[in-house]
Amino acid sequence: MTAFQAEGLVKRFGKTTALAGIDLSARQGSVLGVLGPNGAGKTTAVRILATLLSTDAGHATVAGFDVVRQAAQVRRAIGLTGQYASVDEDLTGRENIVLIARLLDLRSGEAKTRAAELLADFGLEEAADRKAKTYSGGMRRRLDLAASLVGRPDVIFLDEPTTGLDPAKRDDVWSIVRRLVGDGVTVLLTTQYLEEADALADDISVIDHGRVIAHGTPAELKHVVGGQTVLARPADPARTEQAAAILSRVAGRPADSPGRGVVSVPVEGDDAFTEIVTRLSAAGIAVTELSLHLPSLDEVFRTLTGREAA
Repeated sequence: MTAFQAEGLVKRFGKTTALAGIDLSARQGSVLGVLGPNGAGKTTAVRILATLLSTDAGHATVAGFDVVRQAAQVRRAIGLTGQYASVDEDLTGRENIVLIARLLDLRSGEAKTRAAELLADFGLEEAADRKAKTYSGGMRRRLDLAASLVGRPDVIFLDEPTTGLDPAKRDDVWSIVRRLVGDGVTVLLTTQYLEEADALADDISVIDHGRVIAHGTPAELKHVVGGQTVLARPADPARTEQAAAILSRVAGRPADSPGRGVVSVPVEGDDAFTEIVTRLSAAGIAVTELSLHLPSLDEVFRTLTGREAA
C-alpha cells in the first residue's frame, strides 16, 4: 500500500523553478530518503506534501487524501518536523506536548496522558517540567519529534531532523525513526548526511535542480558508480607497496591509496577478492583490515550531482 505519492510536482517562485516535475512515493511502513544539495527542492516538496504550500502543477496524495482538496484530512494524518526545533521555549516540555494535544482536540485528561506517554518514550520524563529553553539541542529535537507524534500520524515528514546535532544525539534520532517504522509509520526523510540515508532509508530519491535524477534502494544507487572495491591495510606499513602490487596484478589496473598505509582497487566480482586473499597469504603479508564493498553514497552523490555532499 502506498502511504504517499506525488506526481509531476511543479513549484515556481517568481522566475525560480524550485520543482520541475518531481515524482515521489513510499510504501506504508518504510523510509524514503530524499537527498540533494542545498536549493535542490527537498524542503519545497515536503511543504507541498504537508499542505503548507500549493503546487503550480502536478498532484499528490498522503494517506489516501488529496493534499489540495482534502488538506484538513491530510493534516490529521501526518506529523512534521522541520530543520530546527519549533518548540515554545517559555513552556515546559510537558506544556508543549499538552498544548499540541489540545489543539488536536484531545480532552484535558487525554492530553496529559498522551504527553506523559511521549515524554517517557523520548527519555524526557525527568526534564518534563523544566522550561524548554533550558533543554540542550538534542533534548529540544526529541521534544519536537514527540510533539509531531501527538496525533499518532500515519506519515511523518522529517526535514533534515539531525541538522546541528552531534553524532551521539544523531544516533538517538535514528533509533526513534527505526522505532516509528517498526510501529508501521511511514517516514519521508530529507537529509544531506549520506550515512543517515544509508542507515535508515529503504529507498532513496536524489533531487537536483528541482528534478529527481535517480531513485532506488541504497544498494541499487551504489551500483550506479560501478562495481566493488577491495581495500587492504597491511599490518606492517613497510609492505604496503607489495600489497598494492598484488592488488594491481589481480585487478588488472593500478591500485590506489585512499589513506596512509591503505591500498584499494576496483574489482569486477567476488572471485578477485578470493584471489587477493590467497596471494597476500602466500606472500606472507598479514593485514589488519581487508574488505570488499560497494561504493559509498558519497561517491554516488558526487557522480550524480557533480558536487560534494554537505
